This record gives sequence, C-alpha cells and structure tokens, in this order.
Amino acid sequence: MKKYTHFLFAAVVVAAMPLLMQSGSLASEVLIFALAAMGCNLLLGFTGLLSFGQGIFFGLGSYTVALLLTRWPIPMPLALLLATAMGALGAAVVGWVAIRQRGTYFVMLTLAFAQMFYFIAYTATGLTGGDNGLMDIPRPNLSILGTNLWTLASPWQFYGFVSAIFLVVFCLLIKVSRSTFGRTLLAVRDNEERAAAIGYNLRLLKLQAFVISGAVTGLAGALHAMMTGLAPLSNAEYHTSEMILVMTVIGGTGNLFASLLGSAFYLLLADWLSQLWPRWLLLLGIALMAVSLWMQRGLWGLGETIWNKWQGYRKPSADPLAPSATAAATKGEQA
Repeated sequence: MKKYTHFLFAAVVVAAMPLLMQSGSLASEVLIFALAAMGCNLLLGFTGLLSFGQGIFFGLGSYTVALLLTRWPIPMPLALLLATAMGALGAAVVGWVAIRQRGTYFVMLTLAFAQMFYFIAYTATGLTGGDNGLMDIPRPNLSILGTNLWTLASPWQFYGFVSAIFLVVFCLLIKVSRSTFGRTLLAVRDNEERAAAIGYNLRLLKLQAFVISGAVTGLAGALHAMMTGLAPLSNAEYHTSEMILVMTVIGGTGNLFASLLGSAFYLLLADWLSQLWPRWLLLLGIALMAVSLWMQRGLWGLGETIWNKWQGYRKPSADPLAPSATAAATKGEQA
C-alpha cells in the first residue's frame, strides 16, 4: 500500500481541482506543467543534472503537434505520440553532447543549446511561424475508426483528457524511479565516482534519463499547444526552462508528487498575484526568495517536517521516573 501512496495523492489532487477551481484551462495548465516538472525532476532530483534545456523539449513538442494537426490531418493520438518522440529525440541530441561535461560546464552547454534552439525557432518562420508562432491549432476529439470516444471541446472536457494522461505518465515514472534503473540513477547522483568504479556506464545512464525527461516534457508541450490553440515562440525561450526548473525546486527534488505541488503553487500563486497588482512578478519573486531561504527541501519537505512533528506530539513521552512494567512484576513476585 505504501508504494502507491504518492499515486493516490496525485489522484486525489486531480479529482479535487474541478471542485476547487473555476477555470478548466488553469487546472489543465497545472497538470501540463506538472508533467514538465516531473521530467525535469528525473534529471535534477534523481540524476543530479541541472539542465536549462527543458524549454527545448517543451518547444519541440508544441511545434510538432501544431505542424501535424494543422498541415497534415493525422489522428490526434498519433500526433501526441510523435510529439513525445520528437521531445525524446531532441533530448538525445542535447544529452549526447552535454553529458560529456560535468558541473558548471554541463549547465553552460544546456543553456547554449536552449539559446541556439530559440534563435533557430525565431528564424525558421516557415516551420515555426517565427515571432508569431503557429496559430489556430485544432483540438480534435479522441476517436478511433470514426467512433468518437472523448469530446475535447470545453476546457473541463480537455482537463479530463489531460488528467488521464497525467496519471498514466505519473504511474509509469513511479515505476521507472523505483526500478533498478531508477535506483542506479540515485547512486550516480549521490556518488558519481563510486558508481563509475563499480562499473556503471554513466554516460549511458545519463543519456537514458535525458531521453525519458525529453519525452515527458515534449508531451507536456504538445498538450499545452492543444490547450491554448497556439505554439508561441515563448515556449522555446529560456524563461520556459527557468519556469520548469523553479517549479521543480519549489515542489522538492527527488519526489515526483512534489513536482505537482510545485506546479500548482507557482501557477496558482501567479494567477492570484496577477489580479492584485500589475507588477505581480515582484511579489512572486519575493515569495520564491522565501521558499529558497527557509524551504530548501521544497513544499514536500515542509510537509514531511510538519507531519513528523505532529507524529512526535502524538506519541506520549516516557517518564524516566516511572517504574517499568518488568520491575513492577518483579516486585509483585517478591511480595
């Protein structure tokens, strides 16, 4: 039962959002960016790789599904699968180069790839629409052989579709993180030299983590394009990589459910603050500074700390002056 706890938490959050939120689009956006944060978490929290290239895979997924649905009328599920594959392919290229370096140089390589992809997307107007992006992306219903299985017309209907995909991907990533492969990634994160001395192929492991992360992030980008009907250039900007990384850190690294917490906290707080003040980014920055200063383990770590303290208060403290049960029984026998 314990190994399914995080999945149950995620299912409860997914089921509760329609009851607590008014906007179906905002609820869908929370799950979409939670997918991207989980992909980032697989690199940062499980492998120890700080990547600023997640916007590349997010943008590839957006552009791929936009091109497929607007220029080539193919089934929507196939378009999502191809967008996922394109995110994985882009991650394989970026990872193959970036993992050859470590530390600061690895971060610089991913940042360089992100900037390079942005300028390619900006100049390749025939494919990406340049600064205008790709517009009028349809949101076809889920159908098989002409039979309509799922209508995606309204925001809440699309939320149901996104939530089903999110829970499936969440379950698969839990299996990956708890498999031998996932445990090996943790070993690489904790002590890379020792993992190499044991005989693990570090480059192959990191590349595999990159590919999985890119596939999940590419899927998130495709769903975001379908939700908004637009594949903008901003999806390929450095800001997108930064936002995904911030969500991952806010929620807590090394925990997949924490990625959902980070996404919800960032997007809902941004939505609320934007209604209070036009310069809401300043308030958001202060909130993020507070998280960085006093919540280094993220929201999940804060929840664990509160839970442990509450459990400690519930347990009665032992009185050192009270006689033990064994001593009491011995005195009874002597009497």
